[in-house]
Amino acid sequence: MKINIRRTMLAGLAFMTISSFWAVYDAVTPLILKNTFHLNEVLNGAVMAMDNVLALFLLPVFGMISDKTNTKLGKRIPYIIAGTILASMAMIFMPFADNVQSLPLFFVATGLVLLFMSFYRTPAVALTPDITPRQLRSKANAVVMLMGTFGVVYALVVVKFLVKDGADGRPNYMPLFISIVAFMIVGLVVQVATVRENKWTEIAKEQDKDFVEDTPNNEGKKLDKAKMKSLIFLLFSVAFWFMAYNAVNSAFSRYSMVVLNFENGEYATYILVATLAAVASYVPIGFFSQRFGRKKCILAGVLGLIIAFGVSVFFKEGGFLFKIVFALVGISWASINVNSYPMVVEIASDGDVGKYSGYYYTFSMAAQVVTPILSGVFLQYVSYKSLFPYGFVFSVLAFITMTQVRHGDIVTDKKKSILEHLDVD
Repeated sequence: MKINIRRTMLAGLAFMTISSFWAVYDAVTPLILKNTFHLNEVLNGAVMAMDNVLALFLLPVFGMISDKTNTKLGKRIPYIIAGTILASMAMIFMPFADNVQSLPLFFVATGLVLLFMSFYRTPAVALTPDITPRQLRSKANAVVMLMGTFGVVYALVVVKFLVKDGADGRPNYMPLFISIVAFMIVGLVVQVATVRENKWTEIAKEQDKDFVEDTPNNEGKKLDKAKMKSLIFLLFSVAFWFMAYNAVNSAFSRYSMVVLNFENGEYATYILVATLAAVASYVPIGFFSQRFGRKKCILAGVLGLIIAFGVSVFFKEGGFLFKIVFALVGISWASINVNSYPMVVEIASDGDVGKYSGYYYTFSMAAQVVTPILSGVFLQYVSYKSLFPYGFVFSVLAFITMTQVRHGDIVTDKKKSILEHLDVD
């Protein structure tokens, strides 16, 4: 059985446009909070943690609600339509509030955008496995992961070309947000016009009837002590590397202007380099994880972050070598992301994959709630130069805890396709 690439790509359009929004949100919102509204780094970090706080509570809720939905358009499409339209409408008020320098309006607009995005983030992700036979979901996830990366690339490109100073000398972000809204609406129109969720879901169910599990269902059984220990260390590793990477990713735009003296959207070039390096490395990482194992690839990725963040401390300006460092960050992060979620699922008892997926996202989201605030304390009360040492320390902690993981590596025969290893939702 072969994966239907066209259907998978159409189903992944919402994830692609969601990814483009988050790339702009993470890059631009901290700058608006700092430069327009003059929030200190602690408050800035607290605001940037809002989306992850909402995600902890709302993503599971809307996932379960959409599971019980039954319409002519399907279970997930109605939430994608409503969430995209409402978020797009609210989003325009973010740059408007920045232009008129109204902090209350900016908070209201941002809060509404985050709320509306939460309406459909889980349904958008759940659509792909709904329409994909079980044995092909790993390949489908790989395709959607790449589409999300394309969304990020689009966002970084428009940041580079559309962020210009206005007449008052301040950046005008309205053209940037309009371009993201247009991207989201076009993606929505194409998806609604082409995706036949109910029909494709039934086809996937029919194809699943011929699929027989190779192992017994052990749903509800407790892990033995050795596996539980590995799971705990793995989940703490997940938290630590998200704390390291997310801090650098969300604060680099400010760091680049204060420490490296970048102007306008120049910082986006470096993030774009990291993103493109990650895309180029997906398939090679799949090969290496097949040959050497997931754990070794993750450790190599964490070591790459340690080296990259450690070296970045010594850069006083941008340039070619600094772009090479960011390429290493992208490759390292891809190596971690491609292999970490499958390791958590591999430890799970058969039938409890959903529960263990919840553990994974709880630790990753919790880390992304804590790290903007904690790193903001260091940026505010120590120095902007503390950013990369912060990432370095938490990467080291992730490496230490990851060495204690003894389970969750590849235990089956080699996959027929390298795409099978890109098993990340």
